Amino acid sequence: MAANTKKKSRKSGSGHPLTYDTARRIALALPGSEEGTSYGTPAVRVGGRFLFRLREDGDTLALRIGFEEREMLIDNDPEAFYLTDHYRDYPAVLVRLSAVRLDTLRAVLEQAWRQVAPRRLVEAAAGSVSRRRASASARGSKR
Repeated sequence: MAANTKKKSRKSGSGHPLTYDTARRIALALPGSEEGTSYGTPAVRVGGRFLFRLREDGDTLALRIGFEEREMLIDNDPEAFYLTDHYRDYPAVLVRLSAVRLDTLRAVLEQAWRQVAPRRLVEAAAGSVSRRRASASARGSKR
């Protein structure tokens, strides 16, 4: 019997490939994020700072992220995360939307947002999460 060599699906939970709109919706749910353009393509900024843009191929995000995080992403999933010579000296990684999983995209966008967003937004968001967790814990202990 031949081994199953079928690739694991890299699509959203609905079976559809991820799109720029998916990334845009995730990012715009984060505090301070806003739509704009960069190099004539759709982009998202946070606190006026570049977060990501859609590249001209329509399938790739150029995402601002730290050098160490970039290396880990590329090492762990080179099908979804890659680099070209142009971005080598910039704190950025390229994200192939047709290859990245939804949960991974969400986590990477949130991580990048925390690195790019002004400190006050990050601290406010962390405080909000802590308050929600405390509230959920308090409700759970009353049951």
